[in-house]
Amino acid sequence: MISRLRGPAADPGRIYEEGLSSRAAIEQARDAVATFLGCRSSREVVFTSGATEAIATAVWGASERGMHHVVSAVEHSAVRLSAEAAGEVALVGVDGLGRVEVDSVMDAVRADTACVHVQWANHEVGTMQPVREIVAACRERGVLVHVDAAQAAGHLRIDFAELGADLLSVSAHKFGGPTGVGALLVRRGLRLRPLLRGGDQERARRAGLENVPAIVGFGVACGSIDVDAEAAAQRTLTERVLGASFDGVVVYGDPVDRVPHLVCLGIVGIEPQAVLLGLDRLGIAAHSGSACSSESLEPSPVLEAMGVDAHRSLRVSVGWSSTDADVDALLDGLPRVIADLRSLAG
Repeated sequence: MISRLRGPAADPGRIYEEGLSSRAAIEQARDAVATFLGCRSSREVVFTSGATEAIATAVWGASERGMHHVVSAVEHSAVRLSAEAAGEVALVGVDGLGRVEVDSVMDAVRADTACVHVQWANHEVGTMQPVREIVAACRERGVLVHVDAAQAAGHLRIDFAELGADLLSVSAHKFGGPTGVGALLVRRGLRLRPLLRGGDQERARRAGLENVPAIVGFGVACGSIDVDAEAAAQRTLTERVLGASFDGVVVYGDPVDRVPHLVCLGIVGIEPQAVLLGLDRLGIAAHSGSACSSESLEPSPVLEAMGVDAHRSLRVSVGWSSTDADVDALLDGLPRVIADLRSLAG
């Protein structure tokens, strides 16, 4: 990335040497992303500015086939709001762990359904969805299916070809790549109208001059990850959090069938902002609810759909750089923060 930032910002669409060098770098990265995500061909990879754009592109493209979208109640707001903007949405409920039932999803499908949207794993509580079963059912019904894999990529093995989905969205920063770049995987043979128009970049599927340094970083991240090893290490760290006993703290989501890097805790009777500020003073970065709703004081729609306290959650996640010492700090600091806050409230 540094070499690309220092070098000339050459347009990959030009035939002079610098442009061809940029083009070669993009295609090398595309190959790495395609291999990492199990694509049949690198042509299935469309680079975007992140998962949000990839999701919007999937919704917009699918809406050419109809205005009706099937969305689970715990989908990311990027999916829910894009689908609502595109037309009519059938919202499918979940159980107390945040998991949707395959039959419930398929019961919501109509003759005019444009697309079924299902996340691989939830972004707040980590619960994994029956994504393979839903994809298979959609293929039988002949309806498009889009998988939001932003929370799964880099933490679970993904084989796009084996999965059989039509569309799949990911974001590089979720697993150590740079911010501001992601991809929409488009099944070979599926024609999808572009969301962004104006140029023929990405084989006329996404207009705009490519972000070469970020795309290069995306590719290198994909080529650097041992998913099984990282998943095992991350699960070991989060199991320590789940195994700890905190007064007035409950676990949300499935504690077993979940992504390895994320757990969600409910803090009974204490506002989450106070807990977050207390942890921040101890050098611990955590969050409450959705990672994308920092400026919103609204209750979490995910937790509301699960039927639990949607106002007082603590989202704890680890990544490739996390260590046992980081978890030690949380296990030591969180009960102290909670005790201090309860003493003030008392």
